[in-house]
Amino acid sequence: MSIRRRSVIAAAGAALTAAPVLAACGNDGDGATAAAEADGATASGTIRLGYFGNVTHAPALVGLEAGVFKETLPEAVHIEETVFNAGPSAIEALFADAIDISYIGPNPAINGWAQSQGQALHIIGGSTSGGAGLVVNESITTVEDLRGKALATPQLGNTQDVAARYWLKEQGFATDENGGGDVAVTPIDNAEVAAAFDAGTVQAAWAVEPRYSDLVIKHGALEFVNERELWEGGQFVTTHIIVSKAFLDEQPALVKAFLEAHLAALDFIAENPEEAQTASNDRIEALTDKRLDDAVIAAAWENLTFTADPIAASLQGSKEHAVEVGLLEEVDLKGIYALEALNQVLADRGDAEVSAGDLA
Repeated sequence: MSIRRRSVIAAAGAALTAAPVLAACGNDGDGATAAAEADGATASGTIRLGYFGNVTHAPALVGLEAGVFKETLPEAVHIEETVFNAGPSAIEALFADAIDISYIGPNPAINGWAQSQGQALHIIGGSTSGGAGLVVNESITTVEDLRGKALATPQLGNTQDVAARYWLKEQGFATDENGGGDVAVTPIDNAEVAAAFDAGTVQAAWAVEPRYSDLVIKHGALEFVNERELWEGGQFVTTHIIVSKAFLDEQPALVKAFLEAHLAALDFIAENPEEAQTASNDRIEALTDKRLDDAVIAAAWENLTFTADPIAASLQGSKEHAVEVGLLEEVDLKGIYALEALNQVLADRGDAEVSAGDLA
């Protein structure tokens, strides 16, 4: 199997912007059913795969760097990589028919579903849970101490920004999109938040791994809220896998073959955690010219769960939170999942199936 890598695409626009009220058109079932019934072993062709150079996308990093995808996919299947810095770029690429499948966060997927009225994409599997929360400097010891402080999030309307604004609202704090209100929520690029924290420009951050662990280990931040404490069962979607609806309809065998390779990557991570960390860090270094400290990636790994379960209830929760804080108008997510192929692969392995819950 050959692998071709395309250039990094920078973020463009907010990760979650206000969208009109839309009625999702749902899953017509044809592509999803065909993918479930397809023989992935006979697949051939190219999968244009999107992912981020981030530890929260470890199944993709491991699948590529450790050769798991190459070993699992049929020889006639080729992967063409596109590396993204943020979810909006991946959604734009999918809309432009530049990628077929992508690892991505929940809120960009919600936004893509809303913007396309349920016609552009489906979620076909889970990847990563957890790994986000609120860290603060030593001046903040109580919730009330956050009043009048600046709190960094990665990007206006992204998954962590929505989580932060919703949590702050629950605590009785007002925020706005311009950094006003009781707590100044301040979007700062992940690469720059540590410097802002050290300089005192911000006193808190709702961060995602590995920035979360990096701030604690290297910059003296204190863990204040681990987001897993806020979700039932301690599980919430951080990364899942989307597919363009056209690709699902036209290439069901390739979709199924990719899901088999994805599960193999999850197996590798579970069975070889140290090797998986090294492979992830090797790929991150190759993509960014920066390597994570061993202590940071180890801590991040402990804060993450890699799972095929898309944790559908938390996607619905994320959507409701975005609506509640005024960053999204109401949208029906029913039909966003197409889990038939994944569940067939899981059944073939003797594993438990996963569920779309109320969003089926």
